[in-house]
Amino acid sequence: MRSSTHSTAQHSNLHLSVRIPASMMDAALDDISHRRYNPLRGNWILVSPHRTKRPWLGQEETPSRNALPEHDPECYLCPGNKRSGGARNPDFDGTFVFVNDFSAVKEDQVDYETSLSDDKASLLLKAEGVKGKCYVICFSPAHNKTLADMSIPEICLVINTWQKLYRDVKQDTPFRSIQIFENKGDAMGCSNPHPHCQAWATSHLPEEPAAELTNMVEYQRAHGSCMLCDYLAIELEKKERIVAENDGWLAICPWWAFWPFETLVISKRCIKSILELETDKEKELLAQIMSAITTKYDNLFETKFPYSMGIHQAPLRGTDEEHAANHVHIHFLPPLLRSATVKKFQVGYELLAEPQRDITPEQAARRLQGLSTELYRKKLGDSS
Repeated sequence: MRSSTHSTAQHSNLHLSVRIPASMMDAALDDISHRRYNPLRGNWILVSPHRTKRPWLGQEETPSRNALPEHDPECYLCPGNKRSGGARNPDFDGTFVFVNDFSAVKEDQVDYETSLSDDKASLLLKAEGVKGKCYVICFSPAHNKTLADMSIPEICLVINTWQKLYRDVKQDTPFRSIQIFENKGDAMGCSNPHPHCQAWATSHLPEEPAAELTNMVEYQRAHGSCMLCDYLAIELEKKERIVAENDGWLAICPWWAFWPFETLVISKRCIKSILELETDKEKELLAQIMSAITTKYDNLFETKFPYSMGIHQAPLRGTDEEHAANHVHIHFLPPLLRSATVKKFQVGYELLAEPQRDITPEQAARRLQGLSTELYRKKLGDSS
């Protein structure tokens, strides 16, 4: 038998694995490349903290610093203006909801489904029709506001509007799902800076919430508990990735985050949909946490910080098991990486192999934790 000394000398060019004590594990991950598992999505993310040191000569974004007017006569979302589809907006003074003039799905169309025969074409060339309805929700009549600029009562009006839309679509349509989401900023493909979000109701459950729901159901079957309740308890104990917190909600850079400054907002009470926010106080707590996150984002690089935000909650229609396994959470997915001009690109390895991020979620959380919830308005170019 060869001695371990001889073996080590003979193979000294190899990098030997070292077992890291559990107490040092999280700190060690700041310095080594590693993978993290996302139990919600059921996939792995490659983390490469050392890559932030590489030089950057690639594309740079234009920082969002331009001051906008309170009302833009050319904006198709401002009160009283004519929309691109021909309809004219009312002179609204709060939120305003309308059916998207260019909806991604149709409410009325012929049914379609590929045949169920055994030939190879039927197996490999599948398609099914999708019916649905798309909505636009204007947050405010003011053209120059974002969620970060809005007061808590103003954000509460937005939450009330989300609740009403969820309730109305559930009661009045046969659709299975409604996805409420916001794209903020040019870097996220937003075609109009007027503060707004969208809601797409569809006859199917889309891929992302469907994957999460499948994993949450399987977790509850295996462990007899809610996945996000268990995860919430771990994050509250460790206190390593918390960005903002109040009595109703926890905002964290999740363990498995893909985007550089991604945050996950989880309700502390195990509610299944936003309809279960019944009191004004509960809605105010959600408004507070959304204000805190969006303001911290703007302050990070002193710019109107772009992101995609989406609410994941119980589908409009589903089984009792699907409803029981659900837990309301909100994803904030911002692309900026190093500055207001350098963003994370999802290309190459991310598209062809697996998701990859540079800074660790803990590093991102530490940067966001120390930021104020008061906007640097002059630096941001805000005229208010």
